[in-house]
Amino acid sequence: MEEKKFDFNTIIGFGLIFVIIIWMMYNGQDTAKKEQLEKAKATKDSIQKAKQVAPIKVAQAVALDSTVTDSAKIKQLQGTLGSFAYSSTLPSAKENFTTLENEFVSLKIANKGGYVVEAILKKFEKFKKNSGQLVALIKENNASFNLQLQTKDNRVLNTKELFFEPTLTKVGDSQILSMKLKAGANEYLEYKYVLASNKYLVDFDIRSQGLSTVLNTSKPIDLEWDLKTFRNEKSIVYENRFADIRYEYEDGKNNNVGLGKDAEETPEKVSYIAYKQHFFSTILLTKTPFATSKLHSNNLVKDEKVDTIFTKQFKTNVPLAFNNNELDYKMNWYFGPTDYNTLKSYDKNLEKIVPLGWGIFGWINKFIFIPLFGFLSSFMGLGIAIIIFTVLIKIAMSPITFKSFLSQAKMKVLRPEIMEIGEKFKKDPMKKQQETMKLYNKAGVNPMAGCIPALIQIPFMYASFQFFPSAFELRQKGFLWADDLSSFDQIFKLPFNIPLYGDHVSLFPILAAIAIFFYMKMTSGDQAMAQPQQDGMPDMAKIMKIMIYVSPVMMLIFFNSYGSGLSLYNFISNLITIGIMLVIKRYFINSEKIHAQIQENKTKPKTESKFQKKMREMMEQAEAQKQLQNKKK
Repeated sequence: MEEKKFDFNTIIGFGLIFVIIIWMMYNGQDTAKKEQLEKAKATKDSIQKAKQVAPIKVAQAVALDSTVTDSAKIKQLQGTLGSFAYSSTLPSAKENFTTLENEFVSLKIANKGGYVVEAILKKFEKFKKNSGQLVALIKENNASFNLQLQTKDNRVLNTKELFFEPTLTKVGDSQILSMKLKAGANEYLEYKYVLASNKYLVDFDIRSQGLSTVLNTSKPIDLEWDLKTFRNEKSIVYENRFADIRYEYEDGKNNNVGLGKDAEETPEKVSYIAYKQHFFSTILLTKTPFATSKLHSNNLVKDEKVDTIFTKQFKTNVPLAFNNNELDYKMNWYFGPTDYNTLKSYDKNLEKIVPLGWGIFGWINKFIFIPLFGFLSSFMGLGIAIIIFTVLIKIAMSPITFKSFLSQAKMKVLRPEIMEIGEKFKKDPMKKQQETMKLYNKAGVNPMAGCIPALIQIPFMYASFQFFPSAFELRQKGFLWADDLSSFDQIFKLPFNIPLYGDHVSLFPILAAIAIFFYMKMTSGDQAMAQPQQDGMPDMAKIMKIMIYVSPVMMLIFFNSYGSGLSLYNFISNLITIGIMLVIKRYFINSEKIHAQIQENKTKPKTESKFQKKMREMMEQAEAQKQLQNKKK
């Protein structure tokens, strides 16, 4: 019994020990897990703390490194930039841009150089081939603007390579951009741009502050302005013909550098410089005239099929003088159309860059053609406006045309008598001249009367050659088959190029040539009969016969690549002249009545005019001298 009891107690004991061991193992594992969790938590907390602390240390390290780098950088840059090394350490010392924009223009000004690197005209497109692409006066590095700074420590620095600090503000409807090239916190060179609404003109000031200890102010700073002008029209050759540098100098005088390769001028006291393209211009104006200047123009179109992007290379070099050891220049930029009325609206003589001709030709354009055509085009299409404009001009000139035809008719009636005098005094040219003048005086006919009206019409014809190529209103305005009245009206593209003529066929020049052919055909006979051949003078009849065919050919060659607006004007003008001539001949000029009037005039006493008296006296003196010489012989 004892043995069995022992065994039972033993079993119970082992059971209790086993339970205790299991419990201890469980508690131990739980404790281990807790310790692991606590350790893990502690590790996680330490990592998070480390992460929170690390950025601060990194930031401090970066700041410290940056300080070291800037110090080193400043020290390094000072070796090349001197005091202007300061500008290269500012946040603005990077490739960045500021945009000024209104309804007319969009200007992009770069931090590097502080100048306009893009000028887009928002209301105008390039030629129709690239419809939708706006006109760009400056874009893609085709321009540069630079001041060459000379420092007191004998450095030469170019502003186009240095960084300016931009500050943009707005006052009313004006955007004001200050671009500062800094040599210190309060030492800088400033470009200030002010763009108001609805303007192509931008205020532009150049001034310095506190740079008297930095810059060498004993001599002026060189301003360098370069521009490669983009092609904007259909015909690059035609556009290039009207692209040049124009400038105002010496209180209101105007001139241009000229076309061709490497043309150059050095005018003094220049108040503005215009890089003029055919219909658009970039102009720099100054209230303080540049004492001297060097203006250079170069033609970039060698082959119109290859050189299709740029037309001219323009360069300007002018001095900016210091005043009390500082720069202070009030200037303007103009980025806009070369439109006479637009330019004139700024009251700065900018309209003079539009080539309207000199003297009387310019007056006709300014006071007749521009106001009249502007009025007509304000309420009708441009093609119709040209036609009405031509009709009004020809009607206004019709009295002069009438006098010319009347004089020709009188001379034609007198021709038999003049021929008779010529035959009678064939061996005595002086006597023949005297008798002819007597006949003119008795008949009341002025042989110059036919020439004077024609001479009066020449200025109007020449003025039209200046007006239509400069008429901005015609640009990209179509009429009938012409899609652009400011360029040629191509109806057929030739597979080859004809020298002088081109590689296309324009229709308006053909019509104008046909009209001038019939006009000259109708008038050449009368003119030849009206003016009998004089001894020692060329045969006018033969010359007129040649001109009948030469003039239309010249019209075809000359006008084929010209603006179709001018060709349309000449076509209508010749048609109207033919019509006026037919009406005058049919209803106003009667050869029998003219003959009767001349015979009646012969019976009336005549008083000599001063001109006629002078001519008679000269002939008499010449005749007397001739007789004296004959007696001596």
